[in-house]
Amino acid sequence: MGMVENKGKITALLGWSLPAIEAIDKMDRPYVVVGPPEFQDFADTHSIQFIPWNFEGLNERADELYEKLKDLNTKITVPIYEETVEWAGILNAKLRNNPRIFKHSLLLRDKGLMKRRAQMAGIRVGVFEEAYTKEDIHRFLKRVNETLLKLEGESNDPIHVKPFDKAGTVGHRMIRDPHEIDLIPDSELPLLMESHLEGQEFSCEAFIHDGKLRFLNITEYIQLGHTNFVPASPSLEKWRPQIKAEIEKLVDAFDIKYGIIHPEYFLASDGSLHFGEVAARVPGGHIFELIEKAYGFSAFQAQVLCSDPDTTEEELEAFFPEEVVSAKGHAGSLMVYPNVKIIDKLNIPEELKQDPYFTKHDMFIPVTSKVAERVGFGNHYGTIFFFGDDSEKMRTLMKKYVKYNFYL
Repeated sequence: MGMVENKGKITALLGWSLPAIEAIDKMDRPYVVVGPPEFQDFADTHSIQFIPWNFEGLNERADELYEKLKDLNTKITVPIYEETVEWAGILNAKLRNNPRIFKHSLLLRDKGLMKRRAQMAGIRVGVFEEAYTKEDIHRFLKRVNETLLKLEGESNDPIHVKPFDKAGTVGHRMIRDPHEIDLIPDSELPLLMESHLEGQEFSCEAFIHDGKLRFLNITEYIQLGHTNFVPASPSLEKWRPQIKAEIEKLVDAFDIKYGIIHPEYFLASDGSLHFGEVAARVPGGHIFELIEKAYGFSAFQAQVLCSDPDTTEEELEAFFPEEVVSAKGHAGSLMVYPNVKIIDKLNIPEELKQDPYFTKHDMFIPVTSKVAERVGFGNHYGTIFFFGDDSEKMRTLMKKYVKYNFYL
């Protein structure tokens, strides 16, 4: 479909996500998708208003994209994946004439900045520093373990290093021994270094409008990057009041007004919470799809509504259901990664297909049988979806199949 002037203000989705496009298409608002040029033909075929765009050169090209969006009478932009968060920040800053919006997007993209901002607000974080050389990492590993009073011959406690601006676990390394530091390519520096945090890791999906928390989902991880379900089990949900208080503290500390945040925390056995990091885009692990399966509302539509300052209180109250108690069950996903280098066939056990908690899978035999090198948790080869009433059975099923060889 060609670019046409819209009488009403339109919403721009930054990035490409069919579930997000399908969700906004069902809403009573015009929209445009700004995405990689290779999706132009698909957009034309399905009458999706589309601006082809490579999300590179932010500072050099933001004005160009802004002019295109302004000509379409664009009201807001909504980021779909990590690399579009800064673009949404700079474009919304221009569209709403508020430069601080862009600064917030930078804060939500830089793991070092967000840790420091959280620390300044009194939020619990681990020990962290920036590393610009491998010698910095050697010193940090040594200092952390000296602080823990390690004796000669005892194993080191691990530290974690990760890029400042990559999504999820891309580039994340856990380091225990000094020789592992020498394996890091110089091209990966600089990095953020962190002490290891003990406890149960989980994420939240917090929908924010006008600085207020409108809906809080807690996602339980069974194995990070592989398995998760929503809502969380009763053993984790019992900490919801404390978790909600921490999220509200985070929203205030980061001065977040609109949209969604996806923070990760570590829960200790005594209920204390340590902040891991926070993103401001659609989470991985099919979490938005799981929320819709469990609660019956589209989290993609919720993100659009909460990103729009003009969404009314009445619209928000009518849209969001009651947390936890309104869920029809627990919805889970298991991301499948091949344990082979060459894929010959798909191996799905009949026992899994007959299990009442199994709902579907989207595993496939790829055109290229050679398995791609893994980058974080971003290139799994399909997902198995579950749904059921009992969180313990969900946990047992996921633990059973997370190491199963579905690809031979």
